[in-house]
Amino acid sequence: MAYKNDKREQEESAMIFGVRAVIEAVQAGKEIDKVLVKKDIQSDLSKELLAVLKTRMIPVQRVPVERINRITRKNHQGVVAFVSAVVYQKTEEMVPFLFEQGKNPFFVMLDGITDVRNFGAIARTCECAGVDAVIIPQRGGVSVNADAVKTSAGALHTLPVCRERNLKDTLQYLKDSGFHIVAATEKGDYNYTKANYTGPLCIVMGAEDTGVSYDNLSLSDEWVKIPMMGAIESLNVSVAAGILMYEAVKQRNSEI
Repeated sequence: MAYKNDKREQEESAMIFGVRAVIEAVQAGKEIDKVLVKKDIQSDLSKELLAVLKTRMIPVQRVPVERINRITRKNHQGVVAFVSAVVYQKTEEMVPFLFEQGKNPFFVMLDGITDVRNFGAIARTCECAGVDAVIIPQRGGVSVNADAVKTSAGALHTLPVCRERNLKDTLQYLKDSGFHIVAATEKGDYNYTKANYTGPLCIVMGAEDTGVSYDNLSLSDEWVKIPMMGAIESLNVSVAAGILMYEAVKQRNSEI
């Protein structure tokens, strides 16, 4: 029983409860993943909160109060904010920084991946493969929480994570900056080993059920697939990401 109480305390330490407390945290620059707000909240202070969240582009979910009650027994006033375990970066700031450092940038974008353990495993491989940053969407994808950090074996403490409002716009920015975009998809034109991973690169991985979105596929320079030899039609996304990343490592490092 003590273990369960300790776990709940650890989880609650990564949250902020109450309208005024969340407003103050956001205004102080706290990195917030998302905020749950009860559906029928109506106070003037809650309107101020929603305005602040909109200005900072922090995702908000309106939920029944019962959901918040399941999360905490504290006096939440209908508002719970989830604090990120890392400080998110911006792609448009990372790219010029990497070029100025004389680097050949290597990014991995995760489109619609929601499983935090897959995310953590991918982040761990990214760190090992020398990826400069992983890009995730602000909505409809994973966030950096304790489970993700644990699964990443700490990689998420060192690997930059860029959280972007619109992945399509981000891909367009990367293309305009000279990046080659390689998307992994079952619709791939050819084997992943035939793609070009040598220059500034972004590998795009999609969720196992839906894959890379059409909007993002349309901006990709190459659509590649991993051959399946058995009866199962697809790999776990973290395994597939690792295969593509290390093909990139092979091509980008001639001594390997």
